[in-house]
Amino acid sequence: MDNTPISDALALRATASTFDAQRRKLPVPDDPQRSPGAVTVARQISELGKPMTDLGNEILFRAAGQDQAPHTARVITSFAAAIAPADEAASALGAVAHQLAFLSQTEHLRDQPDAGDARQAALRVIEEALASADASLHDAANSLHAASATVSSPPMRLQAARSQSTTAAPAPGPPTAGVSTSAAPSDRAVRGR
Repeated sequence: MDNTPISDALALRATASTFDAQRRKLPVPDDPQRSPGAVTVARQISELGKPMTDLGNEILFRAAGQDQAPHTARVITSFAAAIAPADEAASALGAVAHQLAFLSQTEHLRDQPDAGDARQAALRVIEEALASADASLHDAANSLHAASATVSSPPMRLQAARSQSTTAAPAPGPPTAGVSTSAAPSDRAVRGR
């Protein structure tokens, strides 16, 4: 594996796509096709462990490299920055799993008023936690997509310098014959005091 801006941008993009895919798999409370179930959520927590491990491996690969390219520090920072939102998503899914277990344990009490209120509160926590997981996975993916764009493109100053060098005004040529380059006398009258 080489350490070029293109290969690093591709690695950032691939990891971002993994988080996008995880986000598309999130359960949706009111959707019967994607409703949150204990097995579904547990599977998603397990699957989220792989991209989190991949983040650590990407950082390790670059940090341990002998010949670090000038852009390597930015790439390491970008991978490291995605860990926090990925962790928040895993934590939110853990909260969903916890509430689903509570709902399962209290199923037989669902007709009792106190238990009914607690079960409704658990459903609200599940909705909020799924929204949090969605937002966190979105943040992780977006930060990695943005980082891949900055790593693969030349720095802004370099781009600006290149565009100016191709559109610069032509250098002045030698004066044409018959045109004096000395200053012309002023037509203004100088008034004395």
